[in-house]
Amino acid sequence: MIDSYEFGRIVIDGRTYTSDVIVLLDRVKDGWWRKEGHKLQVEDIEDAMKEKPDVLVVGTGHSGLVDIPKETADYIKSKGIELIAEKTVKATEIYNRLSKSKRVIAALHLTC
Repeated sequence: MIDSYEFGRIVIDGRTYTSDVIVLLDRVKDGWWRKEGHKLQVEDIEDAMKEKPDVLVVGTGHSGLVDIPKETADYIKSKGIELIAEKTVKATEIYNRLSKSKRVIAALHLTC
């Protein structure tokens, strides 16, 4: 469960993170870094795809600067995974709501 989010800081299950994270099904991978910074590539989410979630929620940052190229979105959808991309504050709310009933992974950019 994501307890709170503010620019540059997120609290998940009582633990504070100050770098981008991927909330996997059974753990949090902190220090998540993308190959091209604000562009989400397939290789950036390989760990998430291996877990075969129902939904991948992408937090595109406080101001929504992370871009998801069509190729990446198409790849995610080709695996039968629903893709939801929103500014991180809204993405955290969606993750919390959906994680109660579905296998959900969140890839969250905490700044920008």
